[in-house]
Amino acid sequence: MLLLPTDNFYPMENNGEWYVVVNPHAGSGKTSREWISASEMMSSRGIPFVCNETGCKLHATEMAYTAAEEGYRKFIAVGGDGTVHEVLSGLACAIGDAIRNSADVKLSDFYLAVIPIGSGNDWIKSHGIRHDISTVIDLIDRHSFSLQDIAKVTILESLHENGSLSRTVPGPFTYMLNIGGTGLDAKVCERVNLQKSQGKRSRLLYVNSLIYNLIHHKSSKVRVECDGTVVYEGDCLSIAFGIGQYSGGGLRQTPDAVTDDGLLDYTIIPKITFADVLRYGPALFDGTFSKVPVLTVGRCRSVVVTPLSGDMVPVEVDGEVLGSLPVRIDVLPQKINVLHAGQYGSTSMTM
Repeated sequence: MLLLPTDNFYPMENNGEWYVVVNPHAGSGKTSREWISASEMMSSRGIPFVCNETGCKLHATEMAYTAAEEGYRKFIAVGGDGTVHEVLSGLACAIGDAIRNSADVKLSDFYLAVIPIGSGNDWIKSHGIRHDISTVIDLIDRHSFSLQDIAKVTILESLHENGSLSRTVPGPFTYMLNIGGTGLDAKVCERVNLQKSQGKRSRLLYVNSLIYNLIHHKSSKVRVECDGTVVYEGDCLSIAFGIGQYSGGGLRQTPDAVTDDGLLDYTIIPKITFADVLRYGPALFDGTFSKVPVLTVGRCRSVVVTPLSGDMVPVEVDGEVLGSLPVRIDVLPQKINVLHAGQYGSTSMTM
């Protein structure tokens, strides 16, 4: 989400308080009830915080943006992966606008934690964090954080002259904390989000959507360019790009991703047979998916995916559909501090 810059960015931390963004709609509406218990735990530990609830989609992004302007540097998202994604986007937009206004601020000034109450909490798995409120608050109290990469994801809009493509320009953008993708990956997220909007809640929503789209989704011709080199061109079923390892309730499309190596892991699935799906599908669950021989896998700092047909191929970021190909993803040079229990990341710090 692109927000307009202002001149009111204060670079000093706001009294060390945590700014808490509560999504009352996460977790089938149970967030508000469970947040009461979590807030009491935080108060009993003497953890200073202020709290605000979101009222609609993208409200968390606006709230985080404004709070960053006001000087807050420590943020807690109460909800699922979608809430964390919105808070991150608000922070990243605020930092970008502040830098353009010559403010002395950087991504590593900020701390981001989550109290996992929502239905989807895949991002925390890459940081060894259990889906347990008491454990998370203990980590926050001990200030157990590590530096993590984030990526900017930009939809490229095509400009035509005399009926021919002349160039592409940046369009809508957002920031990625965990995993994004295009093709089948995005279609699965699209169907899951639709079912959630209809009030459906189940741990099997993602798996059921995956099975549905494996039957109905068709491959599209694309070109994938990583760090200036074409690594794939042809029929493609799905592509995943990962800073983290987990998505879709525990599936591991980028099982070897390291959250702080400055690189983006990619997994490209070509057009495959149903027999291939049955043969290699289990590898999505056991961490061996990158070893499947029909895949194209690798790491890069920047990737551009361009459609080679007239198909509208959707793009998703952290489970939210952003738009359609072409897309560019760039790992940012700076890192943000995120809650970390010490499992996968190669650097960590307890303050």
